[in-house]
Amino acid sequence: MRRLFVAVSVLALAAACRTAPEPVPETPPPAPETPSTPAPDPEAFRAQPPKPGEPPELVLPKFEQAKLDNGLTVLVSTRKELPLAYVGVAFASGGSEDPQGKAGLADITYKTMLEGAAGKDSQALDQAFQDLGVSPAVSVNADGASLGTRVLKRNADAVLALLADVARKPNLAQKDFDRRKKLQLAELVRAMGSPGFLAQQAYLDTVFGPEHPYGHPVSGLPATVDTVTLKDVRSFYQKNVGPKAAALVMTGDVTLDEAVALAKKYFGDWRGSGTPPPVPPTPPVPPRQQVVFVPKPGLDQTVMVLGRPGVAVGNPDEYPLELATTVFGGFFGSRLNMNLREDKGYSYGAGASADARLGVGPLTASSAVRANVTGPALTEFFHELKGIRERPITQKELEAAREGLIRAFPGEFETVEGLGSSASQLFFLRRPMDEFARTVEGLQKATPAEVQRVAEAYLAPDAMQVVLVGDPEVIQQQVGPLELGKLTPKEPVASPTVKR
Repeated sequence: MRRLFVAVSVLALAAACRTAPEPVPETPPPAPETPSTPAPDPEAFRAQPPKPGEPPELVLPKFEQAKLDNGLTVLVSTRKELPLAYVGVAFASGGSEDPQGKAGLADITYKTMLEGAAGKDSQALDQAFQDLGVSPAVSVNADGASLGTRVLKRNADAVLALLADVARKPNLAQKDFDRRKKLQLAELVRAMGSPGFLAQQAYLDTVFGPEHPYGHPVSGLPATVDTVTLKDVRSFYQKNVGPKAAALVMTGDVTLDEAVALAKKYFGDWRGSGTPPPVPPTPPVPPRQQVVFVPKPGLDQTVMVLGRPGVAVGNPDEYPLELATTVFGGFFGSRLNMNLREDKGYSYGAGASADARLGVGPLTASSAVRANVTGPALTEFFHELKGIRERPITQKELEAAREGLIRAFPGEFETVEGLGSSASQLFFLRRPMDEFARTVEGLQKATPAEVQRVAEAYLAPDAMQVVLVGDPEVIQQQVGPLELGKLTPKEPVASPTVKR
């Protein structure tokens, strides 16, 4: 009975639940409409370039100098991070001391010196260097030459003993000279097939003249090197090599006192007769009257070199001119490169530089362009030259050039070899030991007015000589109508037959 009551009660309750009305929820009032927010642009950050961090402090190396009683200069820059040193000998005479008709004599002389010394033949001398883990290199430019190598600090004394023999007691033997001359001629014959080398040779001849000390490539030409004899080499050495015209250069893990002690040990009794040469004369800067071209039929590109004499080191215009030529053509964003490469697509690149030497060096702008746009490309060269006056250098351009030049300085001193090369340049150019600090200061202090003044003075279109290497028919058709001057062909210098 109880179970039945419970069951009936449960059923009644279930029925009541089914029939009872369910509560109706209140409907909330409609929300006010709001404008939809667009999704953020994931590329918006590109509109604002990231700000550069603080540039590191510029730290320039310190160069020190001493002199021995016999006149030998000792140049040192100490860097102790690694047990490495550069050991070298720098000479004050370079390609500018080549006699008339003997272009390349300085180059072949210094290279022959490394062919044997102090009785050791070429093979024995080379083996002696290899036993110390080094292979010395020779570098010759218009104002000087150097030979040297990087070496472990513990071997610096032994390497310097060998380099002293090379500088003081070169064999200058006939067989060594013949071998070196043969190699030089073979290299030059190959170079004569390079449009760039042909342009360099014609350009120096045009800007400086064939009789000027800077009027030829340091390597010489096949026809001039072919005339060089062993007697010429020995005469050049006698005239130009000696303690008064040389420097011991040591950089890296070495102090000035250590270098002076080594200099006295290996060079103290040297009595060579060589003396530093005079400064090359200043060349004239005549207005352009011709366009010189080296004919290369069928050449797909035309090599263009424009320029004039610039300045010598120490000239007050040196630093403003460096900035002006950098704006004009000295870096990727320069006016010339952005025009010929980025805007017109005529070339893979175009550049300009001012090479301040011991004497007045060349100021040069150059590019290699497609042959079919030779005329238009040359027109753009002159458009940019005229633009220096018509569209003055802006503050933004000047600051970009200034920053680029100054920030590039540390790269010159990254290695002990770089320090050695920089020290040798101080010797060649007869500059003070704080020259690099002076250069940075000069670049920093050059005013917009100074830079604009030298830009207009040195980049004046009428004074820029023009040298082209390319297809003569293309040059005649495309350059002739530009009326830049008389088209003057300059045939490559005849090459001698190289015996093999």
